[in-house]
Amino acid sequence: MRPSQSGNLPLELNAFVGRESELAELAAALEAGRLVTVTGVGGVGKSRLAVRAAARSRPRDGAWLVDLTALRDPDLLDHAVADALGLTDHTKRPPRQVLLGHLEERQLLLVVDGFEHLVDACAALVRDLLVHSPGLRVLAVGRRPLETEGERLFPLAPLPGPDAAALFSDRAAAGLPGFVVDDGNRADVMELCHRLDGIPLAVELAAGRLRALSPAQLLARLDDRFRLLTGVRRDVLPRHQTLRTAIGWSHELCAPRERLLWSRLSVFAGQFDLEAAEYICAGDGLLADEVLDVLEELLAQSVLYREEGPSGVRYRMLDTVRAYGADWLEAAGEGARLRRRHRDWYMGLATWCELDWFSPRQQEVAALIDAELPNLRAALEFSLTERDEAHLGQYLAGTLWFYWVGCGRLAEGRHWLDRSLELDGGHADSRLKALWVLGYVAVLQGDAVAALAALHECRDGAKRTGNAVAAAYAEHRIGCLALVTDDLPRAETLLRSALERYREIGELNSNVLMGQTELAMVLAFRGELAGAVEVCEDVRRVCEDHGERWTLAYALYVLGYAAWTRGEARTARELLAESLDLDHRFHDLLGTVLSIELLALFTVAEGDPAEAAVLQGAASRIWTSVGLPLFGSAHFGGPHVLCERQAREALGDERYEECVRAGAALGLDAAVARALRGGPGNDRTRHLPHQEGRGGDGLQQGELRPGQRA
Repeated sequence: MRPSQSGNLPLELNAFVGRESELAELAAALEAGRLVTVTGVGGVGKSRLAVRAAARSRPRDGAWLVDLTALRDPDLLDHAVADALGLTDHTKRPPRQVLLGHLEERQLLLVVDGFEHLVDACAALVRDLLVHSPGLRVLAVGRRPLETEGERLFPLAPLPGPDAAALFSDRAAAGLPGFVVDDGNRADVMELCHRLDGIPLAVELAAGRLRALSPAQLLARLDDRFRLLTGVRRDVLPRHQTLRTAIGWSHELCAPRERLLWSRLSVFAGQFDLEAAEYICAGDGLLADEVLDVLEELLAQSVLYREEGPSGVRYRMLDTVRAYGADWLEAAGEGARLRRRHRDWYMGLATWCELDWFSPRQQEVAALIDAELPNLRAALEFSLTERDEAHLGQYLAGTLWFYWVGCGRLAEGRHWLDRSLELDGGHADSRLKALWVLGYVAVLQGDAVAALAALHECRDGAKRTGNAVAAAYAEHRIGCLALVTDDLPRAETLLRSALERYREIGELNSNVLMGQTELAMVLAFRGELAGAVEVCEDVRRVCEDHGERWTLAYALYVLGYAAWTRGEARTARELLAESLDLDHRFHDLLGTVLSIELLALFTVAEGDPAEAAVLQGAASRIWTSVGLPLFGSAHFGGPHVLCERQAREALGDERYEECVRAGAALGLDAAVARALRGGPGNDRTRHLPHQEGRGGDGLQQGELRPGQRA
């Protein structure tokens, strides 16, 4: 086709799906700068987006596409651009001079696609053209920047889930008439698009397989994605015929050290930081102080993405890119060695975080473990499936107790602890730690039988091996189990004994403070409010000294309970609000739901039974993610029973149940917000008097109070 005066952009032969926000942003970038480079991994849709944006731009002298993907000789670059512009010149003038003369007075957009293998020559040409042609704008498309003056980068991310599914549906229907995404296959299609990282090329290749396979069958075979996702279309670039060649083209463009680091970085699951990459990936051809420079090259070539979050600057690979690197890692015989180094690094990270949990950095530790959870899972999986490594899996699962318990991960913690303890690790101390942590998790889930079995095994093993630390923790958690099963005398005896053991061995951390707080709960439930307050105030002081906030939330819960029981309604709500806020920051579902249950009682006493019922409904939904509601305990459940009784009396059964259903439909953030503000648009604490001698529930003497057994 000979170019026209308005350009040479190809016509679109199928639907352009999604990317409306990216098109708007790219148009704005082209208005703001004369050189914009769209970068991204192979198959992400850079060329299609650039052509669509160019077609919308409508410069006076047209938009022109220069496709450099097939060009190998940089000396022919000027000729290729001139040919794309439709220029013919039979003189002896150099082609660069011909180009400059043609572009000097024109206003046009030049789309330079597929330059990454000619980056130096292309950067020099683009710079020269822009300097001498004031009406020229260049939209470059490649897997890395040109790195020339004035360049604005436009990194292109994969398609989000809904757009990827829409693309899959469109392309599938084209090859399989009548195909639609419906309730029967929607979950499989969404998971398929997620597993393919939303890379349009991968999604289109997968859609092409529907002539032989269903979405569910495609999903089941996706572990071998590079063999599965091959194409038969003849109208696409050779390197886009299969997913392997699309990613492989990027690999070919990498220098040997870059390929080496790419393969080694494939051991990471999810995000990672520079320090981890330097430790795990250095050695045997790559020095630790070289990792940063090589990593920057992989960033430039869109093999890696840079992201910022609560835990700082981090990097990630798309799963498809990681899978390609993993194949090379195994081919090089480095898989087991790198996975072991990966495990060792994250074992060290977990150990440091356990120590740092008892410090002002507690919130940072929670954010870091959140970010590193995929890598910690990979480390656990390696330890529990590799021969002679089970004891390290037990140790790691136990070391993460603060995350399982403190950050709303009871179910996942139980999974890893159960798996680790099914194995004979051969190391008593690692097993004992996993046992008391399993007992702790099971207690909080309301699984008394499993908790008691694990804790008794831990106690007996600690006695047999002389492990004083494990003995203290086992006794502590057996005491905690007695607390939540309403055996208050036994709970007090065991908790006091455990606290004495902690003092003898010099143990002071969040667990020790939690033991004191649990003792205070025992005292409060027995009506010994002064003793409970004294213990919690001591916990509060130590927490302030050490910057501890997680245990502080539970101490504030007990103090709020005591204040309410003494009739100090305003103080009680303020204490519970602070407790709930802290729990929610850590995503501690247990602390959160306990606080909401008590705030529901405060709310009905303040004259809003409907809102109290809503909060009880919200709490019921949270309990499904924690375990046995209120541990099945009469003492912990006392406020709930009292609140429900009062709310039902005020509302009637039908209205009460309606409000409970409304609360159960609330998400966690919405439920916490409702509880913290004391109801929709309300701040009741401004109107609550400080009164002594009258229960904050406003009941007459002799009525059931929080904590009393029915």
